[in-house]
Amino acid sequence: MNDLTVIGSNMIDLITYLDRMPVEGETVEAPEFEMGFGGKGANQAIAAARLGSKVRMITMVGHDNFGKQQLDNFQKNGIDTHGIGVGESNSGVAPIFVDPSSDNRIIVVKGANNELMPDVLDNFTDQIKYSKLVVLQQEIPLETNYHAIELAQQFNVPVLLNPAPANEHLNVDYVSKVQFFTPNETELATLTGLPTNNLDEIKIAAQTLISKGVGNIIITLGSKGALWVTAEHTEIVPGKHVKAVDTTGAGDSFIGAFAHYYSSGESVPDALAHANQYAAVTVTRKGTQKSYPIATELPALLAATL
Repeated sequence: MNDLTVIGSNMIDLITYLDRMPVEGETVEAPEFEMGFGGKGANQAIAAARLGSKVRMITMVGHDNFGKQQLDNFQKNGIDTHGIGVGESNSGVAPIFVDPSSDNRIIVVKGANNELMPDVLDNFTDQIKYSKLVVLQQEIPLETNYHAIELAQQFNVPVLLNPAPANEHLNVDYVSKVQFFTPNETELATLTGLPTNNLDEIKIAAQTLISKGVGNIIITLGSKGALWVTAEHTEIVPGKHVKAVDTTGAGDSFIGAFAHYYSSGESVPDALAHANQYAAVTVTRKGTQKSYPIATELPALLAATL
């Protein structure tokens, strides 16, 4: 049995570290540039695999050299690549701009990720059927996610849907079929149409989705932690305060870590607490996937960081 099946995107991150963000029409010199592996689906898969989960990735890479590099990266991280196809488009890329406060701005060019269409999943129904958890995001066509949810429901496999990036066209009927829905405040506001400016407003918005059948909503709150909401229970699992260097990919590291710990048998609060710790470590290091530690590194990094 696969621990996890991650169905989603892969990107090549093009990361520029800036002394300050330019204003409109301005050119500024940047002190540092890096390339790395990213994409929300790939990030979450890599985080879970580095923590010890058996992970299958279903995605589409480009026909270019970036695509070859992505395949090699998945294999080096122990991820089952039988579900990875090569598309006709170039690979997806994500130009990322990071300022000295570690805030970032990201542009996503989906490329071959747009070729991950619903019918592709029909080739991998056994992999979905025998998973402990299916993990989805929104850098691939919504229709593909809908089909993944239908297949998982057919096989009684729980689904975690991370609605990032936000998409106002997301169908709430499908959201109601997943076990875990994991938006941040902005994504929650986009789907519900309700304000999420403070904790009370966030709770109200979350309850509107609970009333429509979502079992668990986990709202990520950055360094503040995560808010877990069910029909009977509301709980904040506090985050860990650290000196952030680069927050790129931190949300994905949280999701991947939560998926790993939960599918390994931990309770939701315990899995959230451990995911908070993992994400806190990643923001103290530059880059996206390169900031994700493996399980054996984690105790020493936690002791030094938290």
